[in-house]
Amino acid sequence: MFTPIKSKKVYQHVIEQIQVMVMDGTLKKGDKLPAERELAETLGVSRTSIREALRVLEIIGTIESRQGEGNFITASMEKSLFEPLSVMFKIHQGKSLDILELRIIIENEAARIAAERIEQEDMDVLNELIQALAEAKDENESTIIDKEIHYKIAEITGNYLILSVLNAISTLMESFIKEARVRIINWRKERNLLLQQHQEICASIIAKDPDRAYRAMQAHFQSVIDSMKDLETE
Repeated sequence: MFTPIKSKKVYQHVIEQIQVMVMDGTLKKGDKLPAERELAETLGVSRTSIREALRVLEIIGTIESRQGEGNFITASMEKSLFEPLSVMFKIHQGKSLDILELRIIIENEAARIAAERIEQEDMDVLNELIQALAEAKDENESTIIDKEIHYKIAEITGNYLILSVLNAISTLMESFIKEARVRIINWRKERNLLLQQHQEICASIIAKDPDRAYRAMQAHFQSVIDSMKDLETE
């Protein structure tokens, strides 16, 4: 039932102290950390331990290093989960379907919640995005707007954790959206398909119809799944 208790390395204690200060608000987004020498003296540890801690904090996205300026608490804390997820994805040789399943779990319910909480200002933004998607000149532009629509829906929920998770997989999701759009368009031979799906998703959220919004998002992802299955059998 029990496992041996192992002492932590010094740099791990440094990491924990900085993380606690971020969580309790002592350190805020954009704050500059003291210099390595000052941190070492204040914490009573070696500069080597400080460097190791800072390197780990940068890898996981808690801080960012600016050459000639120092180390700062990252302004995009929402992305601090990205690196660990990306590493796990690569270690386990992740596939597009893994990302798709994660998005389905998050975004179907996000659409429902967004429909319950949407305000007029959000409605205006969704209408603008749908118009921009309809007028997009090429697939690169369409991909960018596609992503913005999904992020906006997550933002409308007012749940920062939903938006944070989407931000954490942003790079993975960006490449996936681009690949998925191309595959669906090539498979369907119908460039209006994704536009129509996004129009229905946004219209149902704007109409404040949670169940319809859920079904619209679900139908959108189902078409992606169908296209992937058909491509695999070709």
